[in-house]
Amino acid sequence: QVQLAESGGGLVQAAGSLRLSCVASGRTSSSYAMGWFRQAPGKEREFVEAITWNGGRLYYADSVKGRFTISRDNAKNTVYLQMSSLKPEDTAAYYCAADSRVGLTTHEYDYWGQGTQITVSS
Repeated sequence: QVQLAESGGGLVQAAGSLRLSCVASGRTSSSYAMGWFRQAPGKEREFVEAITWNGGRLYYADSVKGRFTISRDNAKNTVYLQMSSLKPEDTAAYYCAADSRVGLTTHEYDYWGQGTQITVSS
């Protein structure tokens, strides 16, 4: 079992920046691929970014490429999502997820955090 806890959400103005953190705990959590997803009201949860267990490969959704960056610190069992040039359409609940293999869809992840809300004002 892996437990995930996100933090760092909040209210930010358009063009601003935020950094989300996701701390993982549990057995061999540092060997898991990690992903960030988001879900806006009335919409399906969508892929944002993912990173392999060793940080060797990164995956981005086109909507955030060049603005968001995923990274991880396995010594701290933490994955980050650095977000810049935020837009109102980035407003959503952001979730981190973990699985033994990296994936780009919600179905590929077994473990999920509770989510953290980001609201971008125009």
